[in-house]
Amino acid sequence: MAKKTEKSSYSAESIVVLEGLEPVRKRPAMYIGTTSQYGINHCLNEIIDNSIDEALAGYCRALEIRIEKNGYLTVLDDGRGIPVEKLPKYRVSALEIVMTKLHAGGKFNVGAYKISGGLHGVGSSVVNALSAHMIVEVRRDGKLYRQEYKKGKPLYPTKEVKQSMLNFKFKTGTAVSFLLDPDIFKETTEPNYAVFKKQVKERAYLINNVYFRIYNLNTGDKFAYFFDGGIISLIRDLNRGKKVLHDPIYVKKQIEDKEVEVVVQYNDSINENIHSFVNVINTHEGGTHLTGFKTAITRAINNYAKKEFGTGKNGEETFTGDDVKEGLTAIVYVKMPATNLQFEGQTKTKLGNSEVQTIVQQTVFDFLETYFEENPRVGKEILGKIYLAQKARLAAKAAKEAVLRKGALEGATLPGKLADCQEKDPALSELFMVEGNSAGGTAKQGRDRKFQAILPLRGKVLNTERAYLDRVLSFKELKDLVIALGMGIGENIDYTRLRYHKIVIMTDADVDGEHIRTLLLTFFFRHLPDIVNRGHLYIAQPPLFKITAGKKIAYAYSEEEKDKLVKDIAKETKINNVGIQRYKGLGEMNPEQLWETTMDPKVRILKQVMVEDAQEADYVFSMLMGDEVPPRKKFIVTHAKMANLDL
Repeated sequence: MAKKTEKSSYSAESIVVLEGLEPVRKRPAMYIGTTSQYGINHCLNEIIDNSIDEALAGYCRALEIRIEKNGYLTVLDDGRGIPVEKLPKYRVSALEIVMTKLHAGGKFNVGAYKISGGLHGVGSSVVNALSAHMIVEVRRDGKLYRQEYKKGKPLYPTKEVKQSMLNFKFKTGTAVSFLLDPDIFKETTEPNYAVFKKQVKERAYLINNVYFRIYNLNTGDKFAYFFDGGIISLIRDLNRGKKVLHDPIYVKKQIEDKEVEVVVQYNDSINENIHSFVNVINTHEGGTHLTGFKTAITRAINNYAKKEFGTGKNGEETFTGDDVKEGLTAIVYVKMPATNLQFEGQTKTKLGNSEVQTIVQQTVFDFLETYFEENPRVGKEILGKIYLAQKARLAAKAAKEAVLRKGALEGATLPGKLADCQEKDPALSELFMVEGNSAGGTAKQGRDRKFQAILPLRGKVLNTERAYLDRVLSFKELKDLVIALGMGIGENIDYTRLRYHKIVIMTDADVDGEHIRTLLLTFFFRHLPDIVNRGHLYIAQPPLFKITAGKKIAYAYSEEEKDKLVKDIAKETKINNVGIQRYKGLGEMNPEQLWETTMDPKVRILKQVMVEDAQEADYVFSMLMGDEVPPRKKFIVTHAKMANLDL
């Protein structure tokens, strides 16, 4: 954590104003990306990051975040508190300027914040403008101050008060409570709670020795995060449940006003898991710091391989970036002055500072060169892993080229068992992956052939958690699926050629069906992640029960719904003899029943597959589908009582 210095001051004079607030409510997406639930999380993060700036500066040790019962979101910290003195130039308090003017804040004054999570200084004022109501309380110099706002406009000047409205108990600091405006956020004004918790936990790793507390007053949930190991603790969490090849390799270096912190650890999986951050902001799209890291680690490992084996092991070609990143878990964390940051847009997902690439590249390369010399056992372990990755890549490349020579993946010949649809517009086309030939035949007869395609899958598909591309392409059912989708696989993926924008997994409602569904989900998550990330993957929900009473027929999708329907039908028809049929397989339904219960867009239930927490999803897939038995056994024992088995 940064140390306090006498030179650093934070007073009314630290606040700089660049422009007014008027555009925000007219074009909110320009400032927060979207007015969907993602935008709500972004607003909450903007307020949290203001508190985190105090932590980065060494003045904050505790943050409290509350989701209130009345819909308000509240963030409290024990930092210095936003200055409240009047700015002579504007004749209002510094607090009011910060909360009501774009580009106003201490981030523009180098003395106030050397490192800041935010960039443009628009966070607080934008959230204020998009809130129906906001309350800000500040404790400074033993006094409590408050100001309230409606849609970004102050209701009264900043004033000293005796009691807190926000249960603000810290001796110093800032408390912000806001209710987002439903006229702006029309879908919902509640954040995505799972994503929010992950983001807070992530920040707790990045700012060690600071307490983060979360209270969800709607559910009673309470969480506290505190880590003293920093990104070393984070990488151990990322590799949880996986077999690691060595202890974390960690480097930290200060270069003028920039600090580079990197940790690397290989595991025995075939997947890459690299995260990058700048001033605690997760740069999901990477940027110059990530480019510098990848260049450095590839070059350092190739140099070490050349020293050990000559041009490459057994004289073969040098390792590529794809070889090096297989099984690689890494965190690249850069801290630098907020005034020098160059991000792409307010949402801050990609770093653009060109000088950072050189700094990260040189820091990581120099460190790894020395590390491999001083730790030859670890170096050779990593080389062995990468050598196997290279062999697999070359084998997969040969297998793929052999398939491409036949034209199979180019869409020249669609699988014979694919019943394609007539529609050529992917946005209007649906592909149902159906378990078994029998159910596939039923689905082919029951579908609307204008826009619905059917691909029967026979038996359980390959577990692709640790499968290289050559094995995937050699498995007929998966190769047929790749050909049907039309977008290719591996390095030759072309998303624009995807033939269906709704891809539906339709399996039986039994243990085997759930297993097949899991295998297909693993395949998409590991090999065609864009299908998932862009929201094209769905799971069909066929009914579990058919209920009959005379000529009346109804369908139930759960035990609870079945019990209610039976009760209602018996009461309505005054017949005690209500027939109940439990569907175990899709093939038990005739084509008309399958259409009217599962495939008709007017009545069907489709569950969209989304990844809210990629880190947790990676862990779950590795644990359930990987080679390590103990983590899987522990998971099964822990969750055994939750299983709904039809044996």
